[in-house]
Amino acid sequence: MTCVPARQKVYFRPTKKIRFMKSIRLLLLLTGIMAAIVSTAQMTLPPSGANQRGEVTQYMGLVKVTIIYNSPDVGGREIWGKLVPYGLANLNFNKSTEQNPSPWRAGANENTTITFSNDVEIEGKALKAGTYGLHMIPGEQDWVVIFTNSASAWGSFSYVPSDEVLRVTVKAKACDEFNEFLTYDFVDRLQNSSTARLRWEKLQVPFKIAVPNGDALYVARLRDEMTGPKSFNWLNVVAAANFCATRKINLDEANGWLQALIDRNVKYFPIYNARGAVLVAMGKQPDADVVMKEAINLPDATAGQIVNYGRSLITAKREKESMPVFDLAVKRFPTNSVALMGMARGLSATGDSKKALKFAQDALKNETVAANKTTIDGMIKKLEKGEPIN
Repeated sequence: MTCVPARQKVYFRPTKKIRFMKSIRLLLLLTGIMAAIVSTAQMTLPPSGANQRGEVTQYMGLVKVTIIYNSPDVGGREIWGKLVPYGLANLNFNKSTEQNPSPWRAGANENTTITFSNDVEIEGKALKAGTYGLHMIPGEQDWVVIFTNSASAWGSFSYVPSDEVLRVTVKAKACDEFNEFLTYDFVDRLQNSSTARLRWEKLQVPFKIAVPNGDALYVARLRDEMTGPKSFNWLNVVAAANFCATRKINLDEANGWLQALIDRNVKYFPIYNARGAVLVAMGKQPDADVVMKEAINLPDATAGQIVNYGRSLITAKREKESMPVFDLAVKRFPTNSVALMGMARGLSATGDSKKALKFAQDALKNETVAANKTTIDGMIKKLEKGEPIN
């Protein structure tokens, strides 16, 4: 019987040349990796030219605006028309050429950026939420403020007109004081608008930012909060409804919020008072009168709350209708100076100064706070002369 030898394993031994080539490839790979690390991981050093980084944020209601910039100093240099030329300029680098001149970066180093959390209007022109490169074309009087899609560029070297999202023209103004460092800030700050300014040397460049739907943003937030734990506190519901009544917005829904409380037998004067205000804003005065008549008779209604409602009727030229309200206040709080002065105001509004004087004198006797005594005494002097006190 012939024996067949088992298959033997054959081992391949690379030559010295092949091993050398592998070593070279590995070395090149490692060199590339190190080069990539070096190019991205730079040492932490002060900003170029000591142009310190600045950031300013301003809220307009729920809308957040943030400007990030690098702040050069004047340093004795002539700024406008010299260091910062008027008009567009050829920076002789990257995409900046005679054929494609660049605006000013509106700061130093990286281009200045501006971020809007919501849609806004710049000088009346619409701009979507987002982060934009902020550039400017300086002029002796008129300046052009430019918002671009390029928010990560260095300076204005890579500017091209096709990157522009919006540009507006504004007037530069003189500053009240000298500004050594370029600075951004916000003035004329309101809920739905504010003016952003660049200030440097003796010049400022303002541009107005407005929120076209600021109240609607709050309504959306309130509507969302009405589904959460905040709505379990009836005072929060009242505050939300009063906001809607004051702004005359979202009135049907606000009325529903308050009615839901009443349907759950949550009955307090502020709830009814807010509902009355909502109904007035809806143009339903008769319905509001019915609600307020119930409100002033609620157990928690204070003398001050009742009197304030009576005074609102006087303001609305409904003097005669105010008298039952003031009468209720005195019946419920016969020795309360606020109730007594309410009656004095009602009588004065309806032309009975003599009766009004008596109630005012009684109010003075019952008042214990010195400042209030002084106020009542002044009204008494007017009533003694037959003068009105409302």
